[in-house]
Amino acid sequence: MLLAGDIGGTKTLLGLFEPTGDRPRSLVVREYATLDFDSLDELIQVFLDDTRAEPHLRGFCLGVAGPVTGLVARLTNVPWLADASGFAERWPECAVRLLNDLEAMAHAVPVLEPEELAVLQAGVPVPSGNAALIAAGTGLGEALLHNVRGTFVPSASEGGHADFAARTPRELAFVDSLTGIFGRVDLDRVISGPGLAHLFRFTHGFGATGGTCRAIGPGIDNGELPAAISATALAGRCEQCVEAVDMFVEAYGAAAGNLALRSMATAGLYIGGGIAPKLLPMLEKGPFLDAFRAKDPLVDLLRTIPVSVILNPAAGLLGAAVVAAEE
Repeated sequence: MLLAGDIGGTKTLLGLFEPTGDRPRSLVVREYATLDFDSLDELIQVFLDDTRAEPHLRGFCLGVAGPVTGLVARLTNVPWLADASGFAERWPECAVRLLNDLEAMAHAVPVLEPEELAVLQAGVPVPSGNAALIAAGTGLGEALLHNVRGTFVPSASEGGHADFAARTPRELAFVDSLTGIFGRVDLDRVISGPGLAHLFRFTHGFGATGGTCRAIGPGIDNGELPAAISATALAGRCEQCVEAVDMFVEAYGAAAGNLALRSMATAGLYIGGGIAPKLLPMLEKGPFLDAFRAKDPLVDLLRTIPVSVILNPAAGLLGAAVVAAEE
């Protein structure tokens, strides 16, 4: 039996899998609020107590939202250290791995079914080419899938913390407003749930102190605000919310295009995370792909790169299970 996990800044998925072919079979999955726990050990122990799986474990892999060194990771949006070394000592016969969450998700890409993908651009895939993955949620993550003799080999990245490149006068004004608050604006500050909230405050002219959108109403929790902005924009109930989501979508497309160029992702660019499926109607419109392709003189190259949204909300968990099975 395999224990796999996808530990994010907001929620954690833990599951038990059975190794069956290229894609492990899910046996049980539990969802937890990450910040309800004070440590990784506590979180895993609750799951083990619930499932009574410990005596049967043969593989263990967690994807965590942060940079990983060996069996230790400092999570970017969680105030505790993820240290899996204790599990390696506790289960000496069990293979224990800790991966960056996007690296783990990248391992799921080759085993996804067609119905788990929404194709935004069919392109002209090159089977011998590389692929890449970008995913916005609580933060922004990126991963590369290097094509090594016909097999994708995922590698981690902290590209979500690279500098955000403003492309328009409106984006420049937005970056100027965020610079006054944070001092530096990386991609994570813009293309994420909190990033959408920043855009919302900017388009409403609220500034750092915030304010009230009539369409959304007062008193909404910060954690619920991005979903409310998206729903309000999709329903067309607030022009400022529509502008915030439009800016978000274009920035997302531009960042995806940049990643496609840096990785030469001629086999495909994949969009994961929880936000993209919720904004799928807007991603399927022109602005996302227009921003993705607007990389003169390589517009024609970007037109040939397949672009797909991952619809499986447990893709990160599945990828961790794939690695656990391989180990």
